[in-house]
Amino acid sequence: MSYAGDVTPAEAHAAVTDSDDPVLVDVRTRAEWTYVGVPQLETGRTPLLVEWQRWPDGSVNDAFVEELRAAGVAEGTPLYFICRSGVRSVAAAEAATAAGLGPAYNVLEGFEGPHGADGHRTVGGWKAAGLPWTQG
Repeated sequence: MSYAGDVTPAEAHAAVTDSDDPVLVDVRTRAEWTYVGVPQLETGRTPLLVEWQRWPDGSVNDAFVEELRAAGVAEGTPLYFICRSGVRSVAAAEAATAAGLGPAYNVLEGFEGPHGADGHRTVGGWKAAGLPWTQG
């Protein structure tokens, strides 16, 4: 593993709300933030929104690390990366770690989680865990 590790949505939520230092970074696309929703932090802080892949073409954001730094992420800042299902966030955590940022963690199951038997993303992830979020 080339990043600090995997955490559950509840563990990530606790980490970013119990201290001012850790940052939740949502690496989904602008379309997902707008139409699906974003995690909400009761502390009045908001997640950092930085696309790992660009909308609408899906190309990898070559400026990802630079955008993290431009948003104020400094070396040594604990980073918790979340995407839809926990795949893009692994790539983001690896890239941040390789650039000397972090420790970087992947949020397992992401914001929406995997598909259930009915084909809907309602069986895991941030939303299914009952953690706070907002939509559009």
